[in-house]
Amino acid sequence: MNTPPMACRYNHLQTYTNMKKTILLLVLAISAIGMNAQTQLPKVYNEKINPMTQIDQAVAKAAKGKKNIIVQLGGNWCPWCLRFADFISKDSLISATIKENYEYIHVNIPRRGTPEEKLAEPLQKRLGNAGRFGYPALVVLSPQGKVLHIQDSSFLESGNGYDHKKVLRFLKCWTPEATKSYNKPQK
Repeated sequence: MNTPPMACRYNHLQTYTNMKKTILLLVLAISAIGMNAQTQLPKVYNEKINPMTQIDQAVAKAAKGKKNIIVQLGGNWCPWCLRFADFISKDSLISATIKENYEYIHVNIPRRGTPEEKLAEPLQKRLGNAGRFGYPALVVLSPQGKVLHIQDSSFLESGNGYDHKKVLRFLKCWTPEATKSYNKPQK
C-alpha cells in the first residue's frame, strides 16, 4: 500500500483549512448583511416624549378630526415594530386608509426586563395592558381616548413580514364609521 507523500498530505490539509475559512467568512458576511438590513429600517419611536402626553395630543387631534387613534406600542429596540412601521408606510392603500381614518402614533415603551419597564405601568394600564400580547401591540382608541380594541400584531404577520389583506381588514374594522356606536360620548 502506497502512502501519499508528505507534501500531498500537507496540500490536502491546507485545502481543507482554506475551505473552512472560506465557509466561515461567508457565514459571517451573510450574518452581517442580515444585521445591517435590520438596522436600515427607520427608527419611528421618539424615546424622549412622554407617552401619556403623546396620547393626549393624539386624542385632542382625533376629536377635532373625528378620527380614531391607533397607538403602535413598541420601541426602536423591536425589529417587528420597525417592520410594521415600514410596511404601512410603503403600502399606498394602507397608508391612505390610515390617513383618512386615524391619528396614528408610535408610542415608545421600554424593553421587557429593563429597570425602566416599571415606569411604563401607568401607560400599560391606560392602554388595557396591551403589552401582554408582545410588540408591536396595536391599540385602537376612540376620539375620546377610550380603548376600543387591542390587536395582537402576530395575527397580521405573514412569513417575515405583514400581510396586506389582514392589515387592511383590521384597519377597516376599526374606522370611525365602523365603530360609530362605540364613539358616542358617554353621558
